[in-house]
Amino acid sequence: MKKVPPGVGPRFPQVVVLVGATGDLARRKLLPGLFHLSKAGFIPGCRIIGLSLDDLDTDGFRQIVRGALEEFSTRKLTKDDWNTFAKTLDYVPLSAGTEAVKAAVERAQQSLSGESRLLHYLSVPPSAALPVVHALGEAGLAQRSRIIMEKPFGTDLASAVSLNSKLHEVFSEDQIFRIDHFLGKEPAQNILAFRFANGLFEPIWNRNFIDHVQIDVPETLGLGQRSAFYEQTGAYRDMVVTHLFQILAFMAMEPPTALEPAPISEEKNKVFRSMLPLDPNNVVRAQYAGYRTEKGVDPASDTETFVALKCQIDNWRWAGVPFYLRTGKRLAEGQRIISIAFREPPKSMFPAGSGIGSQGPDHLTFDLADASKVSLSFYGKRPGPGMRLDKLSLQFAMHDTGLIGDVLEAYERLILDAMRGDHTLFTTAEGIERLWEVSAPLLENPPPVRFYEPGSWGPKAIHQLIAPHAWRLPFERAWRAPNPTGA
Repeated sequence: MKKVPPGVGPRFPQVVVLVGATGDLARRKLLPGLFHLSKAGFIPGCRIIGLSLDDLDTDGFRQIVRGALEEFSTRKLTKDDWNTFAKTLDYVPLSAGTEAVKAAVERAQQSLSGESRLLHYLSVPPSAALPVVHALGEAGLAQRSRIIMEKPFGTDLASAVSLNSKLHEVFSEDQIFRIDHFLGKEPAQNILAFRFANGLFEPIWNRNFIDHVQIDVPETLGLGQRSAFYEQTGAYRDMVVTHLFQILAFMAMEPPTALEPAPISEEKNKVFRSMLPLDPNNVVRAQYAGYRTEKGVDPASDTETFVALKCQIDNWRWAGVPFYLRTGKRLAEGQRIISIAFREPPKSMFPAGSGIGSQGPDHLTFDLADASKVSLSFYGKRPGPGMRLDKLSLQFAMHDTGLIGDVLEAYERLILDAMRGDHTLFTTAEGIERLWEVSAPLLENPPPVRFYEPGSWGPKAIHQLIAPHAWRLPFERAWRAPNPTGA
């Protein structure tokens, strides 16, 4: 086991109250993540109290947790590892009431040596979040604690303002961590390093050199058991407000005064304040063929499973630079990229037929997968007589560093940051309310839903939206295969 550097983990042992502990997210991500953080030594001590509607005892919960680790953990589970982790687990059915939860927390705190901290993780449907929040308050479990909230953070400006107001009745803003797993990914933070640690790129990170930006997150997955939930939400509320706009802020923000939570949050919020309200004419909404026949879906549903849009940031750095966002279900590929297209030279000295400009502008592309990749494309001369140009690229892949094993999964990093009280990768009440304000014209006057075939890239109207540019996906050239030796 590698030694954890000081300051990476929390100073104090942690008591985690995991509400929704037998649900899909808990089994797939949260419990395996807590297991790894504990095993690797990131947390100086940990107790986990599972809460859910299931009528279980602690041994029954431990069986569920072990099954989750065996099925979903990316780290090997040994007998000794499990025996150690199992001792940290406790369980209280929600039917037992708040006093039983409070008693379990007190037992957990007493079992840890010295001072500890309390973290609540609400892995529950939106309708259950506020009742749980108020129950925690009534049980006296809100003081000196932190709480992680899952999306959605409202469905429009009025509901977001109401939600934040009710949350603040129990928890102060600095106690609340609104989680976005996209920002927990290594590549999202690598954008900050790429921009602000390199003198090569920061001087050209503006409207004078950048023509347009694409943030593209197509998904091949359908909705599974989420159709009824999705029917009330749609692609825009589900993905754009909570994920894509957050990535946009990291990409577009001004340099913070310090690499600390408050300055970074302030620069992100400045981006949101500078965004122009969305024009419904610059939005394409669509639905994959067959969606209306799925369980829980209205046969005349107007809910979009796909959205593409153009938005603009009206400030000194980005005025006139369009940002194109796209996401949807049942598309041709699953990707998560930011693609930055640079302006082409004002005049070409190259002869006709040389190939200059034939393959589009130069691009800087970030792959936001956990094993991050970065590519810079440019024109270069083809060997041989004459002046023929080809598109070439410089590529970096995390696999090539030999450090891929050190990458924390998104939920692991975010849980660790919440334990440390670090808000850098979490959105604020002000930020989320501003985004719903920007969204108001679209939500009040949505364009009609178009249709697309599963396995496609969406409806043809997306090409009109981005013209005279072209979508970066699908890539003309695949990423180079990782170097298995790390050399």
